[in-house]
Amino acid sequence: MNIDLDNITAYCTQHSDSEDELLKEVARQTHLKTLKPRMLSGHLQGTFLSMITQLIKPTYILEIGTFTGYSALCLAKGLTENGKLITLDNNPETSVIAKDFFTKSLYKNYIEFISGDATQVISTLPYTFDLVFIDADKKNYALYYDLVFDKLKSGGLIIADNVLWSGKVLDLATNNDKDTLSMQAFNEKVVKDTRVEKVMLPLRDGVTLIRKK
Repeated sequence: MNIDLDNITAYCTQHSDSEDELLKEVARQTHLKTLKPRMLSGHLQGTFLSMITQLIKPTYILEIGTFTGYSALCLAKGLTENGKLITLDNNPETSVIAKDFFTKSLYKNYIEFISGDATQVISTLPYTFDLVFIDADKKNYALYYDLVFDKLKSGGLIIADNVLWSGKVLDLATNNDKDTLSMQAFNEKVVKDTRVEKVMLPLRDGVTLIRKK
């Protein structure tokens, strides 16, 4: 049986909660104003992120890689009343879009945007996180993992995006560019880490859920 993944994704989207109006506008503006709109988490993955946060009710979330703010707005939906989401990015053009939508959202007082190099910023953050979402430059995924690990509470989650990297990680003989090799190295690092439980899902471009024991 041949499976059309695009049709499967469309079917799953149709049978999930609908996208709210603000998220629809984020998606629209991302496609109008950015060169790589496919970097957007999008409806199905965004709904998944919202569901995860509403299940675990985090107080502190760290997002590494803001882009235009779609995933941050989804993650913020599960925050506790006194919660905070810190999102890091160093792209001034896409950050303008994200900050504009944060201001328009119900979560404007819960989201803190920090502009800068995440490899330098993470160690300065005075929080213990319940959830970390990694969706930034692929070459530093393994480093981000190491930097956040001691800042993640026991039982906390790391969610890593793009772990399938358009399927390139399946064929390293053909795909041996730096990003693909970095992503494969990250995947191997996680699967061998006995400090965590993990499951990789073929959602969009691949998502790994990692639970710290």
